[in-house]
Amino acid sequence: MAYRINADECIACGACEQVCPVSCISEQADGKRKIDEKECTSCGSCAAECPVECISEVK
Repeated sequence: MAYRINADECIACGACEQVCPVSCISEQADGKRKIDEKECTSCGSCAAECPVECISEVK
């Protein structure tokens, strides 16, 4: 499993990227973040940190 960011809800704050222990979250051209699902270890740190709760587990 991995996590995914809903780009429509992302506010580009970067909180998720700062707490990711494997650095699999990157900033896109629009400032929003994207998770590399192949590198994600499903720790859930990003989802717990997101102030707008736009990160969910991919099932």
